[in-house]
Amino acid sequence: MARHDARNWYDCSKMTELLLLVASILLLHGASGQRVKVQPEVLSYPGQTVNLRCAFTDATGIQLTMVTWIYEPKDGERINIAVFHPNFDPNYPDSPVKGRVSFMPSPPNLASPSIEISNVGMTDEGKYICEYATYPSGNEQGITYLVMLAKPQNSASIVTVVADSKPLLVARCESVDGRPAAQISWVTAANGNSTTVSKPGADNTVTVISEYRMVPRPADNGKDLSCVVAHRTQVKPESFPLKLAVQYAPQVTIVGYDNNWYVGRTNVALTCQATGNPAPLTTKWTAMKGEMPDTVQVSENVLKVLKVDDAVNTTFVCEVKNRIGVGRDQVTVMVRVTRLPGKGATTGSIIGAIIGVIVLLAIIGTAIAMYRKHHNGKLCGDGPPKYKPPPPKKTTSSASTHINVSHVPVAEDRPLQDQYYTNLSAEPVTDLDAYHDNDVEDVREHYHSAAPSGWDDPGNNEVPPPYMRTDSDPQDYHQGPNVNRGESFVSSAMFV
Repeated sequence: MARHDARNWYDCSKMTELLLLVASILLLHGASGQRVKVQPEVLSYPGQTVNLRCAFTDATGIQLTMVTWIYEPKDGERINIAVFHPNFDPNYPDSPVKGRVSFMPSPPNLASPSIEISNVGMTDEGKYICEYATYPSGNEQGITYLVMLAKPQNSASIVTVVADSKPLLVARCESVDGRPAAQISWVTAANGNSTTVSKPGADNTVTVISEYRMVPRPADNGKDLSCVVAHRTQVKPESFPLKLAVQYAPQVTIVGYDNNWYVGRTNVALTCQATGNPAPLTTKWTAMKGEMPDTVQVSENVLKVLKVDDAVNTTFVCEVKNRIGVGRDQVTVMVRVTRLPGKGATTGSIIGAIIGVIVLLAIIGTAIAMYRKHHNGKLCGDGPPKYKPPPPKKTTSSASTHINVSHVPVAEDRPLQDQYYTNLSAEPVTDLDAYHDNDVEDVREHYHSAAPSGWDDPGNNEVPPPYMRTDSDPQDYHQGPNVNRGESFVSSAMFV
């Protein structure tokens, strides 16, 4: 077990050392690569002069020996185009840019040996490497990409086709002699697809051709189609709006027959409507029975019947031609003996109008009610009323006004036939909860005025004590019936 653990530890140590070695190499390479400063990319048009800058920064502890500029075409081998050693004059080996390349400034400076290339062409595009020979680090370099630009010639065109059931080429868009290659896209509501190809152009340029194909239908004629070309030399994409051109035979429709041609009706007509691309050339009317009735007049695409009779009880055919083909339509006329009843206002229309008026009135009424409620609320304010209604009036004597549910009637010394109560009239029922607190206290005092002295207001759900009989009251006690407030009652008989 110990041997196995020791082996695993040894393997891990070896792996850690390897990772550290790789990391140190990468860091050293990265640090050294950053010391040669160049422009990552330089853009130029043909005929211009370009300046490719290069500088070595932080040369502390390093001896700069020599600098070499190397040209690497896109499809080719590296070529030395400029060499400088402090002990010698600048050297320009044979290359495609010889005679057009030179160190700037002159004489060159080893710390910043930039070069200049004049009258650049499209074939000068590629990778330019500024490489230093140093001691003790060795060679260090920086890379600049020279991108040659050529503004393309863009165009788009429509291809006229005849309606068909298979895909056909309907439009073409081209971007000729551009550098780099242009990007072409299509914008349309038509159902189709595009194919794009690139091919070499003049002087190392690129020509891009895009074709749009679809199954052309008559309904596609005149639809919008736009070709959009985007290129690095353009501030914004260039758009070419087009319209599809689909040719098709005439499509014919006869209108004007209302199924109410009765004997004696005058001045009715049939109209032959036709669409096509190219435009229809001729229109021809015929009758299935042979010759046209005498009461019929034909003027181009209109067939007019002066007076309906049995002779027009036939089938009329309209035939339209253009360069693509022929289109036709027909209508069979059935002559009636009497006319059909005219159509008046339908019941549905009347009912709809009535409902509309009712809804409108309801909306107006609701608006008025809400306005009045809002107006009254502003005048009166919200909350309970500020007035106190008058107390209910009794028809009995003053003694009857103290009768309530907590009072027990007692017999008097008068004869029984003289002891009676008058029927109380029904008292008005009011919303006592809406009164002010002071009003509620007054009402409570009224209902419990017959309670013994020292009895507090039963505001806390207390029950008043029962009426107790004393020696000074020799009369028998009889519990009176419970009655509700506002009801008439007759007291029970009192016995002496």
